[in-house]
Amino acid sequence: MPQGKPEHVPADGLTTRQRRHRPLTIVHTGQMKGKSTAAFGLALRAWTAGLPIGVFQFVKSAKWRVGEENAFRALGQVHADTGQGAPVAWHKMGEGWSWIQRGGDGDHAADALEGWRQIQRDLAAQRYGLYVLDEFTYPMKWGWVDVDEVVDTLTHRPGFQHVVITGRDADPRLVAAADLVAELTKVKHPMDAGQKGQKGIEW
Repeated sequence: MPQGKPEHVPADGLTTRQRRHRPLTIVHTGQMKGKSTAAFGLALRAWTAGLPIGVFQFVKSAKWRVGEENAFRALGQVHADTGQGAPVAWHKMGEGWSWIQRGGDGDHAADALEGWRQIQRDLAAQRYGLYVLDEFTYPMKWGWVDVDEVVDTLTHRPGFQHVVITGRDADPRLVAAADLVAELTKVKHPMDAGQKGQKGIEW
């Protein structure tokens, strides 16, 4: 079994403890499902470790109540009632669907940009221990949010704040700046056999 030991230790002047306890920028990208699922798995671990969770869900309809939202809102209530875990905040930052752009009421680009501005404010205030920026690659891809600004903000964020970003087609600049990047590649999917998404698996 892997022992979790790094193969290379950089000569950066940090102690093992300092290096182990630095905040991470994580990117889950690729064409296969499971990017958000993995991010929410991290959030579940962070909750049990007592890290406040901030979820910022981009380009998904505010009317679409995904299973993870219900679960994490319940965990937030558990914390409020018992002190277990950590507080949880869930924000919808602009409507639409992640895999296609389509019209509708409202200025989704402006909503997404304001969502990013709120994240910047929260990072400056060190509000959360883990930020889940779900489907955040799309506002960057579509030009709604400036990639260089995102990279600069994340690179210079204060304190101990982990950030995980999900979505297809992660910009190379974001990938280069991240500490951990996972690309999900499809081997097989039920849709290949004509099966649509189902409750409890896709949402």
